[in-house]
Amino acid sequence: MNTTSHITITAIIQARMQSTRLPGKSILPLAGKPLLYHVIQRAYAIQNISTVVVAIPDDEDNDQLADIALQCNTNVFRGPLHNVLERYYLAYKQYNGNYIVRITADNPFTDSLYAQVAIEEALHAHADLCAIKNLPLGTGVEIISSRALEAAYMESTKPYHFEHVTPYIKENPDAFKLHYFDITFTNPFPALRLTVDTYQDYLLASAIYDALYKGTVFTLNDVIAFLEKNPDLVTINAHIEQKPMTSHE
Repeated sequence: MNTTSHITITAIIQARMQSTRLPGKSILPLAGKPLLYHVIQRAYAIQNISTVVVAIPDDEDNDQLADIALQCNTNVFRGPLHNVLERYYLAYKQYNGNYIVRITADNPFTDSLYAQVAIEEALHAHADLCAIKNLPLGTGVEIISSRALEAAYMESTKPYHFEHVTPYIKENPDAFKLHYFDITFTNPFPALRLTVDTYQDYLLASAIYDALYKGTVFTLNDVIAFLEKNPDLVTINAHIEQKPMTSHE
């Protein structure tokens, strides 16, 4: 039974050129294509997505990202640079959706199959915020109900609430139904980073894409199998510390 038949699901990819740790990372090449291209391609690979939107700042510095999205025949929404929550919310208001799949443009390893699992779980649980807990950093998505996104936009107060979109929801479990769950997944590299936040992250991503990308989306299982044969690659970015959710640029 298809539980999404009467529900619209919109994927919104947040992207910007002004990263503090690795400026312009969304246009860095991976296997000959901009990083953002791969993030968009992976969003379209998620089943039951009604619409894909790239939400970017409305300044000239981000015109390159708009061009990449348009070349992928993808919707573009332009909004505030630093108030990511407002940009995200206004993108949702324009393109609608009962549920939002939150994807960030520094994650070129977002796994479409596990994203679909998260969507199905969110629908079954009637969750306001849903995610898989035991996937490597940079490979999962967050599923947000429209109700929760509306409330976060209306009620958030702290600076980091506006930078990271979902902290207000996470901090109010009495007001929202939060659903985090594990899946059956074997990962021999528990500290594996598959996000692109620093140059070292990019070096690892580039090595993986050069080996695995043949024009279509490869899976997280493909990545793990490749790294098991090339375990030294995991050390490239092993020393990088992830910024906490409460950080504010």
